[in-house]
Amino acid sequence: MLRRALTVLTILAVVIAPAGPAAAQTDTFGRTLQEQLDAVHTAGMPGVFAEVRDGRRTWTPAAGVADVATGAPVRDGMRHRVGSITKTFVATTMLQLVGERRVALDAPIGRYLPRGLVPADLSKQVTVRMLLQHTSGIGNYTSEIIKTEEDIITMGRTIYTPEQLVHLGLVAGPTNAPGETWSYSNTNYILAGLIIERVTGNRYESEVSRRVLRPLGLTGTYFEGADPKIRGPHMHAYVPWIDGTLKDFTIYNMTWGWAAGEIVSTAHDLDVFYRALLSGRLLRPALLAEMQNTVPQFPEEPAAGGYGLGLYWVDLPCGRFWGHDGGTIGHQTISWHSPDGQRQVSYAHSMAFYVNPAIDEAVANFLITALCGGPSQLKAATARPRTIEALH
Repeated sequence: MLRRALTVLTILAVVIAPAGPAAAQTDTFGRTLQEQLDAVHTAGMPGVFAEVRDGRRTWTPAAGVADVATGAPVRDGMRHRVGSITKTFVATTMLQLVGERRVALDAPIGRYLPRGLVPADLSKQVTVRMLLQHTSGIGNYTSEIIKTEEDIITMGRTIYTPEQLVHLGLVAGPTNAPGETWSYSNTNYILAGLIIERVTGNRYESEVSRRVLRPLGLTGTYFEGADPKIRGPHMHAYVPWIDGTLKDFTIYNMTWGWAAGEIVSTAHDLDVFYRALLSGRLLRPALLAEMQNTVPQFPEEPAAGGYGLGLYWVDLPCGRFWGHDGGTIGHQTISWHSPDGQRQVSYAHSMAFYVNPAIDEAVANFLITALCGGPSQLKAATARPRTIEALH
């Protein structure tokens, strides 16, 4: 029951009727997007917003309330905890270090980490690539932190160090032999953050800011850390609780996420970031190719999606899209983009761990419309639930 109650929606595959080209009149398409986002709210989501972009055209629909207590409406430009989308920022920074020959993707992690942080065998067998690609086999620390509903409350009041999170991941036990298969583990990116710090001598946040945030002008993006309050306008963060109420987790420290999931951002900033990444502004072509060299996320169903280095693909009827998703305690985000970064959607909503197929279907409808252009007829939508152990 707990595993079912702690699900985080990640839509990785949808099968729909082929959609036509984007609507000729932008106001018609914009109205369609707004109607479909309204449908997500009507299905039971407190608040939702998005930025959709097609070349030079941009739409910013929003629906619902930012705060169920006051009824304050959701507004465009709000900040949001984007969780595991942090991983794309971290992987980009690591690949820049690879381009500077300060890190080697296929070098063992023991070359860059303090002795004793991980067992000697893992230090030699696990490579930097395996961390970024989630093929290290190292256990996921969040499975150790969250075992009951009450643990969610405790986690938000606890200050964790990266070293403590690594230890918890090792306590969780291995999921597979290094390099054997894909297994999502937040511990991988805690180790990646520590490698960035060890190699540069700077905090990983400083390196990501210097290399990515400041050059792109991402003024709505920052690292939350132990500050439990989200700066600036934002939606509250809700979880359907065991007593039948909607519990507010807006005040929540994010040290448990660190380099695996602590970033706060906006839909606009995410679109700018992924557009810069996919268009080659942040990485040279060879390094972007490494990032997009994927392994199956579900070996038994390879067409369901592939994961590269902090970046995954999903195939839709109108083509392949790249990006990432993220879930924290109450906030969830999906950010998907065409290979050239010209067709984009960054979507956010304000409730996690719900069980509501109507919401999932409405979200799928919105994403497909946003990316494939114009209203589409949904034949079937497959929503793959992941637990908090798998996603931030």
